[in-house]
Amino acid sequence: MPAADLPLAAALALAGGLALGPWLARVAVRQARRDDAARAGPLRTVLTVLLVALAVGGALLAGGVRPATVALAWAGVAGVVLAQVDLAAHRLPDRVTVPAYAAVATALLVDAVALGTWPALLRAVLAGAAAFGLAACAAVVSPRGLGFGDVKLLGLLGLVLGWVGWGALLAGVFLGLVAGAAASVTLVAAGRAGWRTALPFGPPLLVGAALALVVAGPLPPA
Repeated sequence: MPAADLPLAAALALAGGLALGPWLARVAVRQARRDDAARAGPLRTVLTVLLVALAVGGALLAGGVRPATVALAWAGVAGVVLAQVDLAAHRLPDRVTVPAYAAVATALLVDAVALGTWPALLRAVLAGAAAFGLAACAAVVSPRGLGFGDVKLLGLLGLVLGWVGWGALLAGVFLGLVAGAAASVTLVAAGRAGWRTALPFGPPLLVGAALALVVAGPLPPA
């Protein structure tokens, strides 16, 4: 996105955060507690507003005004909810992940139809399938280390990062593993967890994907 459009991107990001943040904070709490009457506290609401604004703003800066930007933004916003639920309840609910798959795939398809980015779409599908398949095999071999919610999240991230490029996918997985290892070591050193404690893997994967997109930089124009 050109520098002249940065104020517009910031305004849209802030508007998106304010419009969606309070609702998504409630969604995260209700999914974590499995209670449709649960309400989010002020701190969680403010944090969610900020994270949603960052996700929308980052998508706009990376993609500009194009259909694929919707895919990046949707994946980022879904990730804000999934991270909160996983941290609170060690779950990655299908009610968030499955609609994200549909929205991301649809936006990338529209981008291909409108701008001719068919090679990127094919790469995204292959990357998503590869990430899902390899993660599913890992979950079968070591179900205590990787849950099926993590498998579905990896498939979604593979779809998004694969659209950007194979390098982005590899960087996202690597950085996610590094973030997870760093979090585990930190918690063990602080006495908050043991070496055998099951820790949520979704947030590190999401952090790794976000960092990979930052490293990749703005997407080239179609």
